[in-house]
Amino acid sequence: MELNYTNIGQRIRKQRELIGYSREKLAEKLGVSTKFCSDIELGVKGMSLETLFKLTVVLKMTSDYILFGKKEETPVDELIEVFKNCPKEKIVYAEDLLKLFIKAM
Repeated sequence: MELNYTNIGQRIRKQRELIGYSREKLAEKLGVSTKFCSDIELGVKGMSLETLFKLTVVLKMTSDYILFGKKEETPVDELIEVFKNCPKEKIVYAEDLLKLFIKAM
């Protein structure tokens, strides 16, 4: 099995964008240059274990997912999938029900 640096970079970029970080902000949090961060995302360069560890913390991703794309399903992931499959006109009701449920706990 070989590491696919392009896929690794795509997963990192997707998560960075999902949480709303610019490449500059991620580089700052990792303690690396913006260029190095760009090279990782483009699959041009690999990273040290220290940088991989920081990525897991900063981007809230597992190292298995970063390196291999393997996600461990959690109950929250299942809820997210339910919301993704909910018709747009019903999503507001689903959100309200979830909020009421959590408030009732």
